[in-house]
Amino acid sequence: MQVTFSLPSSFWADTIHLVGDFNGWDAHATTLRLEDNRWSVTLELDAERSYQYRYLINGTEWINDWKADAFARSEQGGENSVVITMLPQETAEMVGSHPVSRYTPPRQRPALRLLQGGAGASEKEQQQAV
Repeated sequence: MQVTFSLPSSFWADTIHLVGDFNGWDAHATTLRLEDNRWSVTLELDAERSYQYRYLINGTEWINDWKADAFARSEQGGENSVVITMLPQETAEMVGSHPVSRYTPPRQRPALRLLQGGAGASEKEQQQAV
C-alpha cells in the first residue's frame, strides 16, 4: 500500500528525513523532497500494520507529524507518530488492541514576551521603561 508522508514547505530546512520502523530507524535512509509547495516522500508499506515514525530536520531536530493516525510512547520517553495502513473500520479495531493513542498532544505555541515600553505595552509599563 502506498503512503505519502508530507510536511508544508514552510519548514525551513536543507534536509528532512523520514525515520521509523519501516527503515530500521535509519536517519538517512528516506529523504523528503521539496516539490509542489511541500516536502514529501511516498513509500510502499505493508497493509494491516502500524508504523512508528518521526521527521528529522537538518539532522538535529526531531518533530512529530501532528496529522498522524495516532501516537505511541517511544523508548526514549517521548512520543512517536504512528501511521496505520488499514481501512477506516479496521483502523478503529487496531487502535483498540495496540498501545497507541488517538489523542492529539497540545500544540505548543511559541512563548510571547512583551518588551517593556514597546508597542502594545500598558501606559504604566511604558513609564517604567523610561
